[in-house]
Amino acid sequence: MNTLIKKTEEVDWKALKELRLESLKESPTAFGLSYSSMAESTDAQWQDRAACRTPPSYFIAWNDSEAIGMIGGVINNDEYNLIAMWVSPNNRSLGIAKKLVEVVLGHAKEMGKSSVVLSVSPENAPAKILYESMGFCFIKKFEYLDSHPHIQVQKMVVDLSIP
Repeated sequence: MNTLIKKTEEVDWKALKELRLESLKESPTAFGLSYSSMAESTDAQWQDRAACRTPPSYFIAWNDSEAIGMIGGVINNDEYNLIAMWVSPNNRSLGIAKKLVEVVLGHAKEMGKSSVVLSVSPENAPAKILYESMGFCFIKKFEYLDSHPHIQVQKMVVDLSIP
C-alpha cells in the first residue's frame, strides 16, 4: 500500500466531509462533536475547513485516490491539540494512524510548539496504545465529551523536545 498524507486543500472538501462524517458514524463516542452537528455544515463550510481558512488544519491519508484516514491539529489556548484522528476500519493495523500522528507532530513543530495535547478515553485501548507508543503520557486533566456527556476523556501530552 502506497499511502500519501497531505494537508487538505479546498479541492479536498468532499473527501474531508465524507471521512469526518463517517468517523462520527463509525466511532460516535470517540469524538467531541456529534454526527448530527457536523452533518448540518454547508458545503461552503466544508470548503473553508479543507482550505484551512478556519481552524483546525486537517490532513488526509490517501491510498491512490481513496481517502482512508484523517487527523486534525488546532491551537487552543496556546496549546497545540491533536484532534479528529480516524482511520477507516478496512485500513487499520497498517501503520496509517502512526503516520497521521507523526504528520501532526511535525506540523506542531513547524508552528513553533514544544508539545502536543490530545484527549482520549482511557478505555479506548487501541488509541491509548498508539499514543503511548509515540511518547504521549496521561496527565491528570479530565473532561466530559460535549457530544456524549456521560463519557469522560483524559488529556495526554507529548514533549516534542524529547527525541
